Amino acid sequence: MIYDIAGNIIKVVASYVLDTDVIVAALRSDRGASRQLLLAALNEQFELLLSVPLVLEYEAVLTRPQHLAACGLSISEVGLVLDDLAAVARPVRLAFRWRPALSDPDDDMVLETALNGNASAIVTFNQRDFARVGGDFNCAVILPAAALQEIRSFSS
Repeated sequence: MIYDIAGNIIKVVASYVLDTDVIVAALRSDRGASRQLLLAALNEQFELLLSVPLVLEYEAVLTRPQHLAACGLSISEVGLVLDDLAAVARPVRLAFRWRPALSDPDDDMVLETALNGNASAIVTFNQRDFARVGGDFNCAVILPAAALQEIRSFSS
């Protein structure tokens, strides 16, 4: 939700945490839901939630040689994309930790950002590893295409 200075709700928007696989897919291909979701984040069509550990994870993965080669970006250009995302995101302070909650410690980082930020959903291709999140933590786990549909429903 977006509030005015007096605390009144002026716009209802989804708030998402994007798993690293979505960010990687968005930069590796200019087609598909991941790229559209990245652009929607930069255009503030939804509330992107980011924590410091999650941004560091994005950077560590995106600057691997295979990803740089596939997306045709330099390390400094990846840094600019991440800076742009950080500029539009709502920062999430990790006040509570739920480790280990999932099989992959990097997934725990995504989960902690979502729970501390009160996210509408975690957007990921990794549905299997996040399967128990919905039941155990009451947080939706959706694919990028579903997130885009939600964003469009809020806009219309």
